Amino acid sequence: MDGWSWEYEGYKAADERLRESLCTLGNGYFATRGALPECDADDVHYPGTYVAGIYNRLTSEVSGREVENEDMVNVPNWLPLRYRLPEGDWIDPDSADVLEHRQGLDLATGVLERLTRYSLGGGRILTVRQRRLVHMADPHVAALRTEFTGEGLTGPLEVEAALDGGVTNAGVPRYRDLDGRHLTHVHTGTSAPDTVWLRCRTRTSDVRVGLAARLTADAPVTVTVRRETSRIVQCVTLDLAPGRPATVDKTVALHTSHDPAISDPLHAAVDRVARAPGFDALTGTHRVAWGQLWRRAELDVPGEPGRILRLHLFHVLQTLSPHTADLDVGVPARGLHGEAYRGHVFWDELFVLPYLNLHFPEVSRALLHYRHRRLEQACTTAARAGRRGAMYPWQSGSDGREETQQLHLNPRSGRWLPDHSWLQHHVGSAIAYNVWQYCEASGDTDFLHTKGAEMLLQIARFWADKAEYDDALGRHRIKGVVGPDEYHEAYPDAGTPGLDDNAYTNVTAAWVLARTLDLMDTLPEPRRRELVERTALDGGELERWQEVSRTLHLPFHDGVISQFEGYGDLSELDWHGYRQRYGDIRRLDRILEAEGDTVNRYKASKQADVLMLGYLFSPSELGALFRRLGHRLDEGVWRRTVEYYLHRTSHGSTLSGLVHGWVLARCRRSEAWTFVQEALQGDIADVQGGTTGEGIHLGAMAGTLDLVQRGLTGLETRDGALRLDPVPLPELSSYGFSLRYQGNWGVRLRLERGLLEIAVPSSDISPITIRLPDREVSVEPGDRARLVLPG
Repeated sequence: MDGWSWEYEGYKAADERLRESLCTLGNGYFATRGALPECDADDVHYPGTYVAGIYNRLTSEVSGREVENEDMVNVPNWLPLRYRLPEGDWIDPDSADVLEHRQGLDLATGVLERLTRYSLGGGRILTVRQRRLVHMADPHVAALRTEFTGEGLTGPLEVEAALDGGVTNAGVPRYRDLDGRHLTHVHTGTSAPDTVWLRCRTRTSDVRVGLAARLTADAPVTVTVRRETSRIVQCVTLDLAPGRPATVDKTVALHTSHDPAISDPLHAAVDRVARAPGFDALTGTHRVAWGQLWRRAELDVPGEPGRILRLHLFHVLQTLSPHTADLDVGVPARGLHGEAYRGHVFWDELFVLPYLNLHFPEVSRALLHYRHRRLEQACTTAARAGRRGAMYPWQSGSDGREETQQLHLNPRSGRWLPDHSWLQHHVGSAIAYNVWQYCEASGDTDFLHTKGAEMLLQIARFWADKAEYDDALGRHRIKGVVGPDEYHEAYPDAGTPGLDDNAYTNVTAAWVLARTLDLMDTLPEPRRRELVERTALDGGELERWQEVSRTLHLPFHDGVISQFEGYGDLSELDWHGYRQRYGDIRRLDRILEAEGDTVNRYKASKQADVLMLGYLFSPSELGALFRRLGHRLDEGVWRRTVEYYLHRTSHGSTLSGLVHGWVLARCRRSEAWTFVQEALQGDIADVQGGTTGEGIHLGAMAGTLDLVQRGLTGLETRDGALRLDPVPLPELSSYGFSLRYQGNWGVRLRLERGLLEIAVPSSDISPITIRLPDREVSVEPGDRARLVLPG
């Protein structure tokens, strides 16, 4: 392979869900899973289409309780296109004899191609070749070209293409007890001899959806239309001749009432599909748009890791493209690729924005606008909990209220259990971190001084208010939270959920308070006055922030940082015994619950928690934070802490391998590659055992890109300079990439055999300051620097 293709050979029903997720096509506005158009949704296939930011809220009865959930909506299916010989059965790979099947993504051009050869008996063979695109230049358009070629086969072939509004959200088996019927008021019609339309709306959020489809062929045909319940079908009969392809093109347009500058989504869709050019012209402009994205996100990593990284980048760009900058959306943790996590927005932007900041800062800014628009809701949530400031939700959807499920299903035991993950208030610190990182990378002081400052202030205010002073310790404590680990949500035998003094939560809260104090000192006086007036901030609050930022309690045990107060008192788990009994113990929490036990009793983590500090902060910055809190974090303490948790983590999240690889690259380089490989393989090998078919893990994919961009280079955008402290792994010691830094487009960095090369394109912008551990250099626009790395 040339590093730009992603292909599957042969048809395997058991692999279809995984392939559909990894062959999803999107453009940042909407995406469609890579399902075969002739196959309906069933236990094998799931042809979902999702529009960014379109949610609907329904109430279901579960275990005798009414449970409300908001879901990203599976909108009407534009894909259906099936075929058969006259009076015969419809042909598909589950019922016909498949001689050959290939499906492949061209990553460079964003085109999905499929070829299937069917044996129809009597020496008759039908070859179906399809090319599909979801247009990257026009975000409302998609197209499907299908070529039929007969061998030993002549005469008519019936083809039916449909728009299907009878879809539901049914892509995640453990959600199927919940109501998934999100669409209502489905109406269909025709607008031209070759064009049909479908309109509907979501049941409670009342989002209107308009979809139009044009069907054309490469020979004169008559298109007939048949209306069915919630569907409209176009029918044509093609004339097959030996060795000559017969081609049919389906072009669609999709709009919703959330779109700007339209009054009626159906009218907009019908008008757009009427104006859309043919498949070849659409392919041309689509390729140009993808070419521009790849230039801005240039990535040169050799071998198989490079091919996987390109696939990861491809899916990041399909979920969060420049089109996203025009939308009110956050970072959906599972992309626009499936229904897992109900399409909610978690803290995954913490792993996504650092990459986008240095390539597509306008997208990062838009994603932070999503958080700012929901700042008022976060303040309202905090006030209802008796707190000041902003308490952002662990799971966010349309309007910023807490969307974390009240119950979750353990598939092992079949029991619905209370879900306390909403206590992960550290999501607020992640938002503040993203604001700061974006502004450092982009130089966007306007955002930092306005919306960014407002978010930082309210998040800092929340932490200062939540911190309680403990007279016995002489320090402040943050109680009743859940950390990134997620396994531990209560003390053993406790009647109420929540843990005290989660180290990650306390350190990041101290960081937020310190950074906000710094920002308040440097704000222009008129803006500072406006902010103080708007938020009723007083000097006493600032004094409290200063105090809390220096006195938050950090627990230790056995010479290592404790994940939370009391972690050292938990029981040790028989890791060897559980691996022998169960093999894969990534979801140890489900295993223990099914046994009538609880992971709350053990020193066992789902994913990195304390070690996340080494992901967010460089060694020098983390050391400074600990000194601010009155502790000395030397290399020995950190190494012991890494070792301690490395042996007590089940890696039940795709983010875990990423963070461990990042951290080990700095302190135990010989073991880092194992975790880097796991992060690279996470979705393509479906290491979580079936979860990728429900949607990709966007944070892990973007995180692997950032591992190359920042993790292995030690790149920081801090204090007006690009800081670099490379740690090349033997398995990944030669690579290059481009980035955009404070207005400089296309800055190129390349590391190879102990050398670092930096090239800055010509412009009228100021020189870039490069800081290495042992020196500082300035690179003028139009120049390049070639530096020998220390050690």
